[in-house]
Amino acid sequence: MLYHAYEIQRSWMNSVSSMAAISASVLSNTANPFAKMGAMPMAANALDVLAHATASYGKPAFGITEIESGGKLYPVIEATVVNRPFGDLKRFRLDGVDDNAETKRPKMLIVAPMSGHYATLLRGTVERMLKSYEVYITDWADAATVPVHEGDFDLDTYIDYLMDFLGYIEEQQPGTRPHMLAVCQPSVPAFAATALLNQHKSPAAPATLTMMGGPIDTRESPTSVNDHAMKRPIEWFRQTVITTVPKQYRGAGRKVYPGFMQLNAFMSMNLRSHMMSHYEMFKHLTSGDDASAQATKDFYDEYRSVCDMTAEFYLQTVEEVFQKHSIPNGTFEHKGEVVDLTKLTDTALLAIEGERDDISGLGQTRAALKLTPGLNEDKKRYYMAEGAGHYGIFNGSRWRDKVAPVVEEFVAAHS
Repeated sequence: MLYHAYEIQRSWMNSVSSMAAISASVLSNTANPFAKMGAMPMAANALDVLAHATASYGKPAFGITEIESGGKLYPVIEATVVNRPFGDLKRFRLDGVDDNAETKRPKMLIVAPMSGHYATLLRGTVERMLKSYEVYITDWADAATVPVHEGDFDLDTYIDYLMDFLGYIEEQQPGTRPHMLAVCQPSVPAFAATALLNQHKSPAAPATLTMMGGPIDTRESPTSVNDHAMKRPIEWFRQTVITTVPKQYRGAGRKVYPGFMQLNAFMSMNLRSHMMSHYEMFKHLTSGDDASAQATKDFYDEYRSVCDMTAEFYLQTVEEVFQKHSIPNGTFEHKGEVVDLTKLTDTALLAIEGERDDISGLGQTRAALKLTPGLNEDKKRYYMAEGAGHYGIFNGSRWRDKVAPVVEEFVAAHS
Protein backbone atom coordinates (compact mmCIF):
# COMPACT_ATOMS: atom_id res chain seq x y z
CA MET A 1 0.00 0.00 0.00
CA LEU A 2 2.83 2.40 0.84
CA TYR A 3 4.42 2.12 -2.60
CA HIS A 4 1.05 2.49 -4.34
CA ALA A 5 0.28 5.60 -2.32
CA TYR A 6 3.64 7.04 -3.33
CA GLU A 7 2.98 6.30 -7.01
CA ILE A 8 -0.37 8.10 -6.81
CA GLN A 9 1.25 11.07 -5.11
CA ARG A 10 4.11 11.14 -7.63
CA SER A 11 1.66 11.09 -10.54
CA TRP A 12 -0.27 13.99 -9.04
CA MET A 13 2.88 15.98 -8.28
CA ASN A 14 4.15 15.44 -11.82
CA SER A 15 0.91 16.96 -13.07
CA VAL A 16 1.41 19.93 -10.76
CA SER A 17 5.00 20.28 -12.00
CA SER A 18 3.93 20.17 -15.64
CA MET A 19 1.18 22.75 -15.16
CA ALA A 20 3.51 25.05 -13.21
CA ALA A 21 6.23 24.75 -15.87
CA ILE A 22 3.78 25.52 -18.68
CA SER A 23 2.34 28.49 -16.78
CA ALA A 24 5.81 29.85 -16.00
CA SER A 25 6.76 29.55 -19.66
CA VAL A 26 3.64 31.39 -20.80
CA LEU A 27 4.01 34.19 -18.24
CA SER A 28 7.69 34.78 -19.06
CA ASN A 29 7.45 34.36 -22.84
CA THR A 30 8.72 37.45 -24.68
CA ALA A 31 5.71 37.21 -26.98
CA ASN A 32 3.48 37.89 -23.96
CA PRO A 33 2.92 41.69 -23.83
CA PHE A 34 2.38 41.49 -20.06
CA ALA A 35 5.53 39.46 -19.34
CA LYS A 36 7.43 42.37 -17.81
CA MET A 37 4.51 44.12 -16.19
CA GLY A 38 3.70 44.35 -12.48
CA ALA A 39 3.96 41.11 -10.54
CA MET A 40 4.06 38.95 -13.67
CA PRO A 41 7.84 38.21 -13.55
CA MET A 42 7.58 37.34 -9.84
CA ALA A 43 4.67 34.97 -10.52
CA ALA A 44 6.59 33.31 -13.36
CA ASN A 45 9.62 32.79 -11.09
CA ALA A 46 7.47 31.38 -8.28
CA LEU A 47 5.90 28.92 -10.72
CA ASP A 48 9.36 27.97 -12.00
CA VAL A 49 10.45 27.10 -8.44
CA LEU A 50 7.22 25.14 -7.88
CA ALA A 51 7.71 23.20 -11.11
CA HIS A 52 11.21 22.22 -10.07
CA ALA A 53 10.24 21.36 -6.49
CA THR A 54 7.40 19.01 -7.51
CA ALA A 55 9.11 17.21 -10.40
CA SER A 56 10.28 13.60 -10.12
CA TYR A 57 13.69 12.50 -11.29
CA GLY A 58 15.19 9.36 -12.78
CA LYS A 59 18.77 8.14 -12.69
CA PRO A 60 21.12 10.98 -13.68
CA ALA A 61 24.13 10.57 -15.97
CA PHE A 62 27.63 11.30 -14.74
CA GLY A 63 28.18 13.52 -17.75
CA ILE A 64 31.91 14.01 -17.16
CA THR A 65 33.34 14.77 -20.59
CA GLU A 66 36.71 16.41 -19.91
CA ILE A 67 39.11 17.05 -17.04
CA GLU A 68 42.02 19.41 -16.58
CA SER A 69 45.09 17.63 -15.22
CA GLY A 70 48.64 18.94 -15.09
CA GLY A 71 47.65 22.09 -16.96
CA LYS A 72 46.14 20.19 -19.89
CA LEU A 73 42.54 19.37 -20.81
CA TYR A 74 41.82 15.71 -21.50
CA PRO A 75 38.70 13.92 -22.80
CA VAL A 76 37.21 11.49 -20.27
CA ILE A 77 36.30 7.96 -21.34
CA GLU A 78 33.52 6.40 -19.26
CA ALA A 79 32.83 2.66 -19.46
CA THR A 80 31.07 -0.08 -17.53
CA VAL A 81 33.75 -2.74 -17.07
CA VAL A 82 31.95 -5.19 -14.77
CA ASN A 83 28.21 -5.78 -14.98
CA ARG A 84 26.42 -7.33 -12.01
CA PRO A 85 22.71 -7.56 -11.12
CA PHE A 86 22.86 -5.22 -8.12
CA GLY A 87 25.58 -2.88 -9.29
CA ASP A 88 28.15 -2.29 -11.98
CA LEU A 89 31.76 -1.23 -11.83
CA LYS A 90 32.32 1.93 -13.85
CA ARG A 91 35.70 3.18 -15.00
CA PHE A 92 36.72 6.75 -15.84
CA ARG A 93 40.05 7.33 -17.55
CA LEU A 94 41.75 10.21 -19.31
CA ASP A 95 42.14 9.61 -23.03
CA GLY A 96 45.80 9.44 -23.97
CA VAL A 97 46.95 9.12 -20.34
CA ASP A 98 45.50 6.08 -18.56
CA ASP A 99 45.53 3.99 -21.74
CA ASN A 100 49.24 4.67 -22.25
CA ALA A 101 51.69 2.24 -20.61
CA GLU A 102 54.16 5.05 -19.93
CA THR A 103 51.70 7.45 -18.30
CA LYS A 104 49.41 5.06 -16.42
CA ARG A 105 48.29 6.52 -13.09
CA PRO A 106 47.30 4.82 -9.80
CA LYS A 107 43.87 3.21 -9.76
CA MET A 108 41.30 4.49 -7.27
CA LEU A 109 38.06 2.65 -6.44
CA ILE A 110 35.43 5.02 -5.08
CA VAL A 111 32.74 3.17 -3.14
CA ALA A 112 29.44 5.01 -3.41
CA PRO A 113 26.79 4.71 -0.70
CA MET A 114 23.84 2.39 -1.17
CA SER A 115 21.60 4.70 0.79
CA GLY A 116 18.80 5.88 -1.46
CA HIS A 117 20.88 7.96 -3.89
CA TYR A 118 22.62 6.99 -7.09
CA ALA A 119 26.40 6.95 -7.42
CA THR A 120 26.15 10.19 -9.41
CA LEU A 121 25.80 11.98 -6.06
CA LEU A 122 29.60 11.56 -6.01
CA ARG A 123 30.10 13.22 -9.40
CA GLY A 124 32.21 15.95 -7.77
CA THR A 125 34.28 13.31 -5.97
CA VAL A 126 34.97 11.50 -9.25
CA GLU A 127 35.85 14.72 -11.09
CA ARG A 128 38.40 15.76 -8.48
CA MET A 129 39.99 12.32 -8.19
CA LEU A 130 40.30 12.09 -11.98
CA LYS A 131 42.95 14.78 -11.81
CA SER A 132 45.30 12.29 -10.16
CA TYR A 133 43.93 8.78 -10.68
CA GLU A 134 42.27 6.39 -13.05
CA VAL A 135 38.93 6.20 -11.27
CA TYR A 136 36.53 3.31 -10.75
CA ILE A 137 33.20 3.66 -8.94
CA THR A 138 30.50 1.29 -7.70
CA ASP A 139 27.33 2.10 -9.65
CA TRP A 140 24.63 0.52 -7.49
CA ALA A 141 21.32 -0.48 -9.08
CA ASP A 142 17.86 0.61 -8.02
CA ALA A 143 16.58 -2.51 -6.24
CA ALA A 144 13.15 -1.90 -7.77
CA THR A 145 14.66 -2.74 -11.18
CA VAL A 146 16.35 -6.02 -10.16
CA PRO A 147 14.15 -9.10 -10.81
CA VAL A 148 13.48 -11.35 -7.83
CA HIS A 149 15.15 -14.32 -9.56
CA GLU A 150 18.52 -12.54 -9.18
CA GLY A 151 18.37 -13.40 -5.47
CA ASP A 152 19.10 -11.36 -2.36
CA PHE A 153 21.62 -8.61 -1.73
CA ASP A 154 22.71 -8.08 1.86
CA LEU A 155 25.74 -6.63 3.64
CA ASP A 156 27.68 -9.84 2.99
CA THR A 157 26.95 -9.59 -0.73
CA TYR A 158 28.04 -5.94 -0.71
CA ILE A 159 31.40 -6.99 0.74
CA ASP A 160 31.69 -9.73 -1.90
CA TYR A 161 31.11 -7.16 -4.64
CA LEU A 162 33.85 -4.90 -3.27
CA MET A 163 36.37 -7.75 -3.05
CA ASP A 164 35.49 -8.87 -6.59
CA PHE A 165 35.80 -5.32 -7.94
CA LEU A 166 39.18 -4.86 -6.26
CA GLY A 167 40.26 -8.19 -7.73
CA TYR A 168 39.24 -7.07 -11.21
CA ILE A 169 41.12 -3.77 -10.87
CA GLU A 170 44.30 -5.51 -9.62
CA GLU A 171 44.16 -7.94 -12.54
CA GLN A 172 44.30 -5.05 -15.02
CA GLN A 173 47.83 -4.28 -13.82
CA PRO A 174 49.08 -7.28 -11.80
CA GLY A 175 51.42 -6.38 -8.98
CA THR A 176 50.08 -2.84 -8.68
CA ARG A 177 47.62 -2.59 -5.81
CA PRO A 178 44.58 -0.34 -6.16
CA HIS A 179 43.47 2.31 -3.68
CA MET A 180 39.97 2.55 -2.22
CA LEU A 181 37.94 5.52 -1.00
CA ALA A 182 34.60 4.92 0.75
CA VAL A 183 32.10 7.73 1.30
CA CYS A 184 29.79 7.53 4.33
CA GLN A 185 27.85 4.28 4.81
CA PRO A 186 30.14 2.03 2.71
CA SER A 187 33.04 2.77 5.05
CA VAL A 188 31.84 -0.25 7.05
CA PRO A 189 31.76 -2.85 4.23
CA ALA A 190 34.93 -1.33 2.70
CA PHE A 191 36.69 -1.65 6.08
CA ALA A 192 35.48 -5.24 6.43
CA ALA A 193 36.46 -6.16 2.85
CA THR A 194 39.92 -4.68 3.38
CA ALA A 195 40.36 -6.63 6.61
CA LEU A 196 39.29 -9.88 4.92
CA LEU A 197 41.66 -9.34 1.98
CA ASN A 198 44.49 -8.66 4.45
CA GLN A 199 43.43 -11.69 6.46
CA HIS A 200 43.70 -13.89 3.35
CA LYS A 201 46.85 -12.10 2.09
CA SER A 202 45.15 -11.34 -1.22
CA PRO A 203 47.07 -9.35 -3.86
CA ALA A 204 43.86 -7.36 -4.32
CA ALA A 205 44.06 -5.87 -0.81
CA PRO A 206 44.11 -2.11 -1.39
CA ALA A 207 47.32 -0.22 -0.74
CA THR A 208 45.27 2.48 1.01
CA LEU A 209 41.73 2.78 2.32
CA THR A 210 40.26 6.24 2.86
CA MET A 211 37.04 6.32 4.91
CA MET A 212 35.04 9.55 4.85
CA GLY A 213 32.25 10.27 7.31
CA GLY A 214 31.58 6.58 7.92
CA PRO A 215 29.71 4.95 10.84
CA ILE A 216 32.47 2.63 12.05
CA ASP A 217 31.51 3.11 15.71
CA THR A 218 28.23 4.98 16.11
CA ARG A 219 28.61 5.11 19.88
CA GLU A 220 31.02 8.00 19.33
CA SER A 221 29.19 11.38 19.22
CA PRO A 222 25.84 9.81 18.28
CA THR A 223 23.67 11.86 15.94
CA SER A 224 19.90 11.89 15.46
CA VAL A 225 20.36 9.26 12.74
CA ASN A 226 22.11 6.97 15.23
CA ASP A 227 19.51 7.65 17.94
CA HIS A 228 16.69 6.77 15.53
CA ALA A 229 18.30 3.42 14.76
CA MET A 230 18.97 2.64 18.41
CA LYS A 231 15.67 3.43 20.08
CA ARG A 232 13.55 0.94 18.10
CA PRO A 233 13.86 -2.86 17.74
CA ILE A 234 14.76 -4.28 14.35
CA GLU A 235 11.22 -5.64 13.97
CA TRP A 236 9.90 -2.07 14.04
CA PHE A 237 11.99 -1.26 10.96
CA ARG A 238 10.91 -4.48 9.28
CA GLN A 239 7.23 -3.72 9.83
CA THR A 240 7.32 0.06 9.29
CA VAL A 241 9.72 1.00 6.50
CA ILE A 242 9.94 -2.16 4.39
CA THR A 243 7.53 -2.50 1.49
CA THR A 244 7.06 -4.58 -1.66
CA VAL A 245 7.91 -3.36 -5.15
CA PRO A 246 4.67 -3.16 -7.22
CA LYS A 247 3.99 -4.99 -10.46
CA GLN A 248 4.92 -2.22 -12.91
CA TYR A 249 8.63 -2.55 -12.00
CA ARG A 250 11.09 -5.23 -13.09
CA GLY A 251 11.78 -5.96 -9.43
CA ALA A 252 8.10 -6.67 -8.69
CA GLY A 253 7.70 -8.62 -5.46
CA ARG A 254 11.10 -7.66 -4.02
CA LYS A 255 11.14 -6.36 -0.43
CA VAL A 256 12.82 -2.95 -0.30
CA TYR A 257 13.45 0.14 1.76
CA PRO A 258 12.17 2.73 -0.75
CA GLY A 259 14.38 5.62 -1.79
CA PHE A 260 11.52 8.08 -1.38
CA MET A 261 11.32 7.21 2.33
CA GLN A 262 15.05 7.73 2.75
CA LEU A 263 14.78 11.10 0.98
CA ASN A 264 11.84 12.19 3.14
CA ALA A 265 13.82 11.30 6.27
CA PHE A 266 16.84 13.36 5.20
CA MET A 267 14.71 16.28 3.99
CA SER A 268 12.80 16.41 7.28
CA MET A 269 16.05 16.54 9.26
CA ASN A 270 16.88 19.90 7.68
CA LEU A 271 13.49 21.05 6.40
CA ARG A 272 14.08 24.71 7.20
CA SER A 273 17.37 24.67 5.32
CA HIS A 274 15.76 23.11 2.24
CA MET A 275 12.92 25.62 2.29
CA MET A 276 15.40 28.47 2.53
CA SER A 277 17.35 27.05 -0.42
CA HIS A 278 14.23 27.21 -2.58
CA TYR A 279 13.44 30.70 -1.36
CA GLU A 280 16.98 31.74 -2.28
CA MET A 281 16.46 30.16 -5.70
CA PHE A 282 13.34 32.32 -6.14
CA LYS A 283 15.30 35.45 -5.16
CA HIS A 284 18.09 34.59 -7.59
CA LEU A 285 15.58 34.18 -10.41
CA THR A 286 13.89 37.44 -9.51
CA SER A 287 17.19 39.35 -9.46
CA GLY A 288 18.32 37.82 -12.75
CA ASP A 289 21.07 35.70 -11.18
CA ASP A 290 20.31 32.67 -13.33
CA ALA A 291 23.68 31.02 -12.64
CA SER A 292 23.08 30.82 -8.87
CA ALA A 293 19.51 29.62 -9.40
CA GLN A 294 20.74 26.92 -11.77
CA ALA A 295 23.35 25.76 -9.25
CA THR A 296 20.57 25.17 -6.71
CA LYS A 297 18.47 23.39 -9.32
CA ASP A 298 21.39 21.14 -10.26
CA PHE A 299 21.94 20.18 -6.62
CA TYR A 300 18.30 19.24 -6.07
CA ASP A 301 18.08 17.44 -9.41
CA GLU A 302 20.72 15.10 -7.99
CA TYR A 303 19.55 15.10 -4.37
CA ARG A 304 15.99 14.13 -5.25
CA SER A 305 17.00 11.37 -7.67
CA VAL A 306 16.48 8.36 -5.41
CA CYS A 307 16.49 4.59 -5.65
CA ASP A 308 15.42 1.67 -3.48
CA MET A 309 17.72 -0.59 -1.51
CA THR A 310 17.04 -4.24 -0.71
CA ALA A 311 15.32 -4.89 2.61
CA GLU A 312 17.91 -7.46 3.68
CA PHE A 313 20.80 -5.02 3.16
CA TYR A 314 19.06 -2.21 5.00
CA LEU A 315 17.97 -4.35 7.97
CA GLN A 316 21.33 -6.08 8.35
CA THR A 317 23.08 -2.69 8.28
CA VAL A 318 20.77 -1.24 10.93
CA GLU A 319 21.20 -4.27 13.16
CA GLU A 320 24.94 -4.91 12.79
CA VAL A 321 26.23 -1.35 12.47
CA PHE A 322 23.85 0.79 14.53
CA GLN A 323 22.40 -1.60 17.11
CA LYS A 324 24.91 -4.37 17.81
CA HIS A 325 28.03 -2.31 16.96
CA SER A 326 29.50 -5.52 15.58
CA ILE A 327 32.56 -3.91 13.96
CA PRO A 328 33.96 -2.16 17.08
CA ASN A 329 32.92 -5.09 19.28
CA GLY A 330 34.92 -7.49 17.10
CA THR A 331 31.92 -9.74 16.42
CA PHE A 332 31.17 -8.82 12.80
CA GLU A 333 30.99 -11.86 10.55
CA HIS A 334 31.08 -12.25 6.79
CA LYS A 335 29.32 -15.45 5.76
CA GLY A 336 30.17 -17.10 9.06
CA GLU A 337 33.80 -15.95 9.17
CA VAL A 338 34.72 -13.43 11.85
CA VAL A 339 36.31 -10.33 10.37
CA ASP A 340 39.55 -10.09 12.34
CA LEU A 341 40.63 -6.45 12.32
CA THR A 342 43.89 -7.32 14.04
CA LYS A 343 44.95 -9.01 10.77
CA LEU A 344 44.68 -5.74 8.87
CA THR A 345 48.41 -5.04 8.66
CA ASP A 346 49.17 -4.12 5.06
CA THR A 347 46.69 -1.41 4.05
CA ALA A 348 47.28 2.19 5.13
CA LEU A 349 44.19 3.84 6.64
CA LEU A 350 43.03 7.44 6.34
CA ALA A 351 39.97 8.53 8.36
CA ILE A 352 38.31 11.81 7.34
CA GLU A 353 35.52 13.53 9.27
CA GLY A 354 33.62 16.79 8.92
CA GLU A 355 33.59 19.10 11.93
CA ARG A 356 29.85 19.77 11.47
CA ASP A 357 28.74 16.37 10.22
CA ASP A 358 25.20 15.75 11.53
CA ILE A 359 24.96 12.23 10.05
CA SER A 360 28.22 10.58 11.17
CA GLY A 361 29.45 12.31 14.31
CA LEU A 362 33.05 13.14 15.14
CA GLY A 363 34.98 10.08 16.22
CA GLN A 364 32.83 7.52 14.41
CA THR A 365 35.21 7.15 11.47
CA ARG A 366 38.36 7.77 13.47
CA ALA A 367 37.46 4.69 15.53
CA ALA A 368 38.79 2.52 12.68
CA LEU A 369 42.33 3.61 13.54
CA LYS A 370 41.93 2.33 17.10
CA LEU A 371 40.49 -1.00 15.96
CA THR A 372 43.56 -2.03 13.94
CA PRO A 373 46.37 -2.63 16.48
CA GLY A 374 48.34 -4.72 13.98
CA LEU A 375 48.79 -1.78 11.62
CA ASN A 376 51.86 0.40 12.16
CA GLU A 377 51.01 3.91 13.33
CA ASP A 378 52.89 5.43 10.40
CA LYS A 379 50.24 3.85 8.16
CA LYS A 380 47.40 5.64 9.93
CA ARG A 381 46.22 9.21 9.53
CA TYR A 382 43.27 11.25 10.73
CA TYR A 383 41.98 14.48 9.20
CA MET A 384 39.11 16.66 10.37
CA ALA A 385 37.76 19.08 7.78
CA GLU A 386 37.06 22.28 9.69
CA GLY A 387 33.64 23.77 9.07
CA ALA A 388 32.56 20.89 6.82
CA GLY A 389 29.22 19.18 7.10
CA HIS A 390 28.54 15.68 5.83
CA TYR A 391 28.37 16.56 2.13
CA GLY A 392 31.20 19.07 2.35
CA ILE A 393 33.81 16.38 2.90
CA PHE A 394 33.24 14.84 -0.54
CA ASN A 395 31.73 17.59 -2.66
CA GLY A 396 32.11 21.32 -3.21
CA SER A 397 35.03 23.72 -2.87
CA ARG A 398 36.13 22.51 0.59
CA TRP A 399 36.41 18.97 -0.77
CA ARG A 400 38.30 20.10 -3.88
CA ASP A 401 40.71 22.48 -2.17
CA LYS A 402 41.15 21.09 1.35
CA VAL A 403 40.16 17.44 1.63
CA ALA A 404 41.22 16.00 -1.74
CA PRO A 405 44.86 17.17 -1.37
CA VAL A 406 45.03 15.28 1.92
CA VAL A 407 43.86 12.12 0.15
CA GLU A 408 46.37 12.62 -2.66
CA GLU A 409 49.24 13.19 -0.24
CA PHE A 410 48.30 10.09 1.77
CA VAL A 411 47.99 7.88 -1.31
CA ALA A 412 51.33 9.10 -2.68
CA ALA A 413 53.02 8.30 0.63
CA HIS A 414 51.72 4.71 0.62
CA SER A 415 51.78 3.72 -3.03
